[in-house]
Amino acid sequence: MEAEVVRMACTLFHGDANSCGTMTTGGTESILMACKAYRDYALETRNVRRPNMIVPKTVHAAFDKAAQYFKIHVIYVDVDPKTLEVDVQAVKRAINSNTILLVGSAPNFPYGTIDDIEAIAALGLKYDIPVHVDACLGSFVVALTREAGYKIKPFDFAINGVTSISADTHKYGFAPKGSSIILYSDQKYLNHQFTVTTDWPGGVYGSPTVNGSRAGGIIAACWATMMSFGHEGYLEATKRIVDTSRYIEAAIRKVDGVFVFGKPATSVVAIGSKVFDIFRLSDALCKLGWNLNALQFPSGIHICVTDMHTQPGVADKFIADFKASVAEIMKDPGQPVEGKMAIYGMAQSIPDRSVVGDVTRAFLNSMYFTPSKN
Repeated sequence: MEAEVVRMACTLFHGDANSCGTMTTGGTESILMACKAYRDYALETRNVRRPNMIVPKTVHAAFDKAAQYFKIHVIYVDVDPKTLEVDVQAVKRAINSNTILLVGSAPNFPYGTIDDIEAIAALGLKYDIPVHVDACLGSFVVALTREAGYKIKPFDFAINGVTSISADTHKYGFAPKGSSIILYSDQKYLNHQFTVTTDWPGGVYGSPTVNGSRAGGIIAACWATMMSFGHEGYLEATKRIVDTSRYIEAAIRKVDGVFVFGKPATSVVAIGSKVFDIFRLSDALCKLGWNLNALQFPSGIHICVTDMHTQPGVADKFIADFKASVAEIMKDPGQPVEGKMAIYGMAQSIPDRSVVGDVTRAFLNSMYFTPSKN
């Protein structure tokens, strides 16, 4: 079943007969596996012992997690302030002899924009460096957007130089939570993802991903979901989601006091304001039942359109609530944000980021607190 999930996904992302991969438990593990594979590949083929990877500042935080796990230095590259796409010339300038990986997003999590993967892949070919495309958020929607009739930048294995793609089947593959895929253009990269120990007293040990014991039920459920939807089912879902996303985007662009970041590619619409604290809008919409993600550097919020938003009347209700909330805020645009949303603004204003890190760790620890018995 896992092999069939991988093969179907390779086909969606225009992989050839050499494309391959595995399932994982989520986008973070898919990214971890790619970074581990390229670290080990560079060590074996180029003897790179102080590896670095070059990523956009908008790339998913899982790359930073992978860097911490696998001792890879991360070189963050700025994005264009208007397009919110990575500065490819800055990527080129950052490349050095220890660079093991170039990364682009399709789309990125904060703004839903797609990096210039063709240009990044061209750099990868020129300097013989693997190129990973993080499509965890876009998943099958970004894979089918062009076929659904929309213009979208090329980003997948159809581009010579793209060597791997991560995509979450538990997002727009609509499979149960806990399933993702990591795909490679060639077996030589996948081989370096595997962990193999030959001299353990317990026998020869081989593991394709992080977990030694893997949940077959999740794999089976993902396979069943994909078989149930089929290509046409995913294509129709893509049309619904992208249609709704662009409908919402167009409506937001007409509202005074707010703006849309960049040019959303598929399902994420990010919103900011130069007139009022955007977190006031987030708070107002939350009280009406709409939970939007908060963004920082700069402050913003985004809505990620799912199939639930495509149901009759849902998008119109969101737009109506959005307009009403902005109109109310604009009566006194200078009023500061209050309540829990004020924390987001405060967090990004603290110059010593270690303080923010300490607070975050304290919060994580609090989740495991159990009161002692008297």
